[in-house]
Amino acid sequence: MRADGHAPGRPAKGGQHDDGRESAELLRRAARDVLDAAEGIRAVAARTTAALSAPTPSAPRRRRTRLSPAARAALLRALTDRRGLGSPPARDARGLARVLGAGASALGGENLAAKVAVTALRLRTAALLTGHPELAREPGVRRLRRALTAHRDRDAVRALRALFRDRDAQRSLAGLTALMAELLPVRALLDAEPEDRAGDAEGGPASGPGAAAAEGTVLTDQERQTIATEGSFLGFLRNIETLSCAGRVLVQNVRGPDGVVRYVVQAPGTAPGRPRDDAPPDVLGAWHEQFTPDSPYTRALLPAVGDHGIPRGADLALIGHGEGGTALLNLAQDPEFCATYRVTHVIAVGSPPHRGKPADPRTWVARVTDEHDIVPAPEGRASAAADTHPHRYEAEFAGTAREFPRSHTLRGYLEHLRTTAPAVREDIDRALAPYRGPVVRTQAYRLKNRAHPPDGHPFLTLPTTSLATTRGPVSMPVRYHDSSSAHLCFPADAEAVRALLPHVAWMRPSTPARRALAVLSLYEHRSSTIGPYTEIVLSVLVDDLWRPRPLDLATDLLRRADLRRTGRYVLSLAVTSEEAQVVAREIWGLPALRAAAEADLTDRQLRFAAPDIGVTVEGRLGPGIRCPEADWVLYGRRGESTVRTLVRTSGRPRLHLGTGVRLHLDTSAAEPMSGQLRKLGADGARPLFVLSCPQSMVHRSAGAVLPR
Repeated sequence: MRADGHAPGRPAKGGQHDDGRESAELLRRAARDVLDAAEGIRAVAARTTAALSAPTPSAPRRRRTRLSPAARAALLRALTDRRGLGSPPARDARGLARVLGAGASALGGENLAAKVAVTALRLRTAALLTGHPELAREPGVRRLRRALTAHRDRDAVRALRALFRDRDAQRSLAGLTALMAELLPVRALLDAEPEDRAGDAEGGPASGPGAAAAEGTVLTDQERQTIATEGSFLGFLRNIETLSCAGRVLVQNVRGPDGVVRYVVQAPGTAPGRPRDDAPPDVLGAWHEQFTPDSPYTRALLPAVGDHGIPRGADLALIGHGEGGTALLNLAQDPEFCATYRVTHVIAVGSPPHRGKPADPRTWVARVTDEHDIVPAPEGRASAAADTHPHRYEAEFAGTAREFPRSHTLRGYLEHLRTTAPAVREDIDRALAPYRGPVVRTQAYRLKNRAHPPDGHPFLTLPTTSLATTRGPVSMPVRYHDSSSAHLCFPADAEAVRALLPHVAWMRPSTPARRALAVLSLYEHRSSTIGPYTEIVLSVLVDDLWRPRPLDLATDLLRRADLRRTGRYVLSLAVTSEEAQVVAREIWGLPALRAAAEADLTDRQLRFAAPDIGVTVEGRLGPGIRCPEADWVLYGRRGESTVRTLVRTSGRPRLHLGTGVRLHLDTSAAEPMSGQLRKLGADGARPLFVLSCPQSMVHRSAGAVLPR
């Protein structure tokens, strides 16, 4: 059974969107051609390497097969010369060829196949951004584009190879699930795949006792009300949406029309944000899910199924979204698992194309994709469409959300399966007919990854409490798992700063060298407990509120942050999310506004633009020196009281001169931030120095109310 790939809901041809889609398809076809050429070059290099590495033939055959010294020298030149094939692929070279290839790489050579593969990846990335320009704002894409736009192909190859092997860089790339399918074939040509694929996910063995586990967990009352009580395709998908991406899976017992009890495993997709070391489903796991069927998510499903008490030989259906679908497809490839249970159906919604086949040839496999969802890549859909196996089903429809990640959400899939693509839903429900009956048992399991500590350990593993806000409870302290920051420090007139501070006698600006200091802090929070957002903060340094001393600012730098008497009073603040605005106002006592902003603070080339408040910062940082962690004490006001908030940071901050960075203000922008910056004389000015940290973890405590 299969769909024709043109389910109801596909838009009519024509318009700008179709022009962009055609351009993207042309770029993808060009990338495929270039990648095929790279594969051919690599095959030639492998055959040449094999000829050089072949053992000396026996005496009767020596005369016919022996290479002459001139031929051997020509083959070596072809492999190691920069104008030829370049150094041989590391996994193909043996003996003398491996030694010479390593020597050529050490002298600056790169194999030709890798250089051609970089061109293919440039085309693939351009195709992706043609159809989805919103992805250009993703940190992973920015880092990848910097590697691709290196000065020469050889430098680009090295930058990409380092990007794939470096764990911190992989975390940045893993945040962009959409690029995985684009990166997989190029990664192989760069010799960047790990020797032990199963152990690459976190740098250690992938298997072993205790590496992954699952334990039963109780659903909340609200969740129990939304869990389906009858077996159906949409019902199972709604269950997955209820679980969300919180490291849980669901197993249900369904009594079919024939009275037989069958079992359905339901697995959500990738958890958003920074990788979670305490649970297998995360963005870094999704990255490695593409390389090996023995992934942490797949392994964690085994104890969940085993703990449920499913009898041997029972019928089992596996249904998943995104990475959950990939993990279940991997599980269906396990011969031992399929010998224990009869896997009748595997249904993957919004999952990348899968290269393996189920261990049981009778297993019915279905893939459902939205044509605007770029996680199941277009090239994967094209290859799947050529499969005419009777137990394979492919369905594609066009949703209304064109931007990623909205096009990948399960809610969007549910809506279109219910309204614009009912034929797909009916086809799958007919295939799931043995599972169309009452649910007699439901059990959720929380997946555990015992091999690694919680994310951010030990810096972010600290006591938490819940505080009420107008948008619901918020966990305190707020933890930021992945952030970038740049603090621009400007000298300012002390009288101008004093005029901007609250009119209370006990708050006065710190004046080192008889000048006050204003700090414009730029943040890009990619993952936090209150969601991702961008932030810009204008603050000034103030003395101790009770006993100000002239040298407090200098001596405070030698104290722990929680013992400091000085701090930064926040004059104005802007954030890009409503939840962050509520927390800043109600918990930290800060005058937060909500405004659109774009930031790129992960490199020495800084760029920050907040058009709503008329602030733009751009420029290049010069050489810097390492400095201590940038911990801060922030002051705000709530009514007649002062609120003191402690901000702790863990990263690798560097101190730079501010000569290459400039602040620009839009003259039409309204108060308060732009007006305050003008009064401080910062319009068009260069900061005295800049404290930058491209990647860090942060936690901000709940504000302590002071009686002043």
